[in-house]
Amino acid sequence: MGKYVSAAEAVKVVKSGDRVYVQAAAATPSLLTKALADRASELRNVEVCHLHTEGEAYYAKPEFAESFHVNSFFIGANVRHTLKAGNGSYTPVFLSELPNLFRKKVLLLDVVFIHVSPPDKHGYCSLGTSVEASVAAIENANVVIAQVNPQMPRTFGDGILHESEIDYLVEVNQPIFGHEVAPISNEEAKIGQYVASLIEDRSTLQMGIGSIPNAVLAQLTNHKDLGLHTEMFSDGVIDLIESDVINCNYKGTLRGRALATFLIGSKRLYDFVNDNPFIEMKESSFVNDTARIRKNPKMVAINSAIEVDLTGQVCADSIGMKMYSGVGGQMDFIRGASLSEGGKAIIALPSVTKKGESRIVPFLKQGAGVVTTRSHVQYIITENGIADLYGKTLKQRVVEMVKIAHPIHQERIEREFAECLNCV
Repeated sequence: MGKYVSAAEAVKVVKSGDRVYVQAAAATPSLLTKALADRASELRNVEVCHLHTEGEAYYAKPEFAESFHVNSFFIGANVRHTLKAGNGSYTPVFLSELPNLFRKKVLLLDVVFIHVSPPDKHGYCSLGTSVEASVAAIENANVVIAQVNPQMPRTFGDGILHESEIDYLVEVNQPIFGHEVAPISNEEAKIGQYVASLIEDRSTLQMGIGSIPNAVLAQLTNHKDLGLHTEMFSDGVIDLIESDVINCNYKGTLRGRALATFLIGSKRLYDFVNDNPFIEMKESSFVNDTARIRKNPKMVAINSAIEVDLTGQVCADSIGMKMYSGVGGQMDFIRGASLSEGGKAIIALPSVTKKGESRIVPFLKQGAGVVTTRSHVQYIITENGIADLYGKTLKQRVVEMVKIAHPIHQERIEREFAECLNCV
């Protein structure tokens, strides 16, 4: 049986030289991370590792560099500065493989911080909005510290654990981190229409958070019998589930259930998933497993990118050499959808940045990472149309990609690439 203590008392178990894993996204246990940061003067060389987290990462302040080092498996905005400041690192890893880093003892864990719902009458808590690699972290850490919050929705699946598995429990009552639904621009609406035109009835969907996924979902109200097998989802799926457009009746993996490994959105989303057996939250090694993804007929993976070159190389984790986010689960789902019977792998992005620079480029920036290779990619979509690259030669791809670039950039892009055409 775990014991209830204050946050300050709970984090006293962290010692200099320890490695601490922090639960991700909306479930970020911010009371615990703040209490840890408050001990900066007492600690040295503590590694804090995690995927994208929400809220302020106090431990990531450059002035605490001797106390804490941030190891990001996916870089969030709150710790992005650490890579340049020198108190942070990035570990490239597919989300499907992250739990194995702990289970195979590649990364040994001393302490894990989690955020759970209160124990039910049987003593079971829920990891709520974020399972990802937290189950593996709990199984392999020496000490488990939980922030217990009545506002954490209770979800079903892998994230159910008994309070006896928790060493220290810290009570808190605060809203879960969230994002309100953003308005959809005209360009995003056009992208949504193009993507939706490729989605057939009885398809299973994977998409992320943001205006483009919401723009796609807004176009699917007349579809029938869609499924959901996705790394994450947000508010955009709620209306489609309630109207029986998404019912998961024709999925190949976990039929009859919407499958995800974490989720983030508004309070409406958290109320919707609370005690909802239709929503199944599983570990990322299950959700992002290509072998399971491909079992869904007509699997449609919808992902985005920072830039794409004219041959179809997709950069989604860096701006040149500057790391921006991470590999995440893009390749897990791109490959799974490609191998699915009738599946489609889609990269959707606006054709220009907010500064007007083209995101369809002759060549990726120097040092840019290729997350999805040219041999994996199928469809690239912008507000200007659909580039179907599957089975196309490099020369044919250039023609397809130029068409979906912004008109003001098309001539320049084609001209800059032309000198290499004889090589391909």
